[in-house]
Amino acid sequence: MNDSAATGENTNYYFDNAATSWPKPERVYGAAEKQMRSMFGNPGRSGHTRTLEADRLIYKTREAVGRLFNIKDPARIVFTLNATDALNMALKGFLDEGDHVLHTAMDHNSVLRPLSRLTKEKNITSTTIPCSAEGYPSLEKLKSALKKKTRLLVINHASNVTGTIMPLKEMSDLAHAEGAAVLVDAAQTAGTFPIYVERLGIDMMAFTGHKGLLGPTGTGGLYIRPGLDIKPLREGGTGSQSELDTHPEEMPERLEAGTLNSAGLAGLLEGITYIMDTGLENIRKHEQGLHRYMFNRLTEIPKIKLYGPPADHHCACIISITTGQADSGEIGYILENNYSILCRTGLHCAPLAHQAIGSFPAGTIRFSPGPFSTTRDIDYLVNALQDVCAMIR
Repeated sequence: MNDSAATGENTNYYFDNAATSWPKPERVYGAAEKQMRSMFGNPGRSGHTRTLEADRLIYKTREAVGRLFNIKDPARIVFTLNATDALNMALKGFLDEGDHVLHTAMDHNSVLRPLSRLTKEKNITSTTIPCSAEGYPSLEKLKSALKKKTRLLVINHASNVTGTIMPLKEMSDLAHAEGAAVLVDAAQTAGTFPIYVERLGIDMMAFTGHKGLLGPTGTGGLYIRPGLDIKPLREGGTGSQSELDTHPEEMPERLEAGTLNSAGLAGLLEGITYIMDTGLENIRKHEQGLHRYMFNRLTEIPKIKLYGPPADHHCACIISITTGQADSGEIGYILENNYSILCRTGLHCAPLAHQAIGSFPAGTIRFSPGPFSTTRDIDYLVNALQDVCAMIR
């Protein structure tokens, strides 16, 4: 892809876009700085021109998110700190005493840990749907696990360990047939996969701004379909209906308390604008090509074991590996210090996923190229791994 990102003088080879994307398009940096320098008003809190400019920025960003995810009513989009914040908001605001929840083994700790707390505080029960070594869930086990009291199915759209794409429509259809709602974690797919919330049967969707959407950290959101209500996680100032001692009921204010991250959302707007200008499908094809090339090149190294779907499968641009009995953290350290390669090692906040694919408790070395990565970057990575593997007994 054409590189319109700012790289500065950093010579690192960055393979950690599944954690946060880098570099960002130049317009993202510029928009965040401009907002802080000249559009500094607190949205919704005053009537002066700087605040009104900030209001318009928030509205434009909400509209842009709506267009990207094919959401008809932008007011159903609530801005959050990140996907974890959005998932906590959904789980703790939707589930009631004694509810039953289904989720898969590929879920992130941002789902597993809130559910663990809710089992103690609200007496909810949860069932983990097993997944194959490639990360695919058993639809038969899902179907048999659905109960009358099942209120929610949580689906991790793409695994942050293997890149495996879940059969979202088939899973949501099964859940809806039994009266359960569907919450989608789109942390690894927002901005790189087309998402049609109505067509896919999504009732709630959490997304983060700093990964595929190419925005700054501290941004994200939660979509809640019309007719579905969740209780606020936070209450306080909204700038509207200040005479009330209760939080406003109207969306999105119902779930947005306190000052929004205007500078971050200014950058997020430009990240989404870059995606739409470039074409999401073009970004997707580029990353599919990188994934296929990286997977095939890594198979050339005998000591490397690859996890997740094969190169020809529909998946996110993420590959996890191990190198025999070598410690993944040590390999990551060598890659950075000897070759300036930045990657992620360990359990990636997804212990059940590693149990499913057979890499628990040691974890894996994860490589996740992004929209500005090239095949030359991957060639450099493969050459470095060949050197490192040659040193391993």
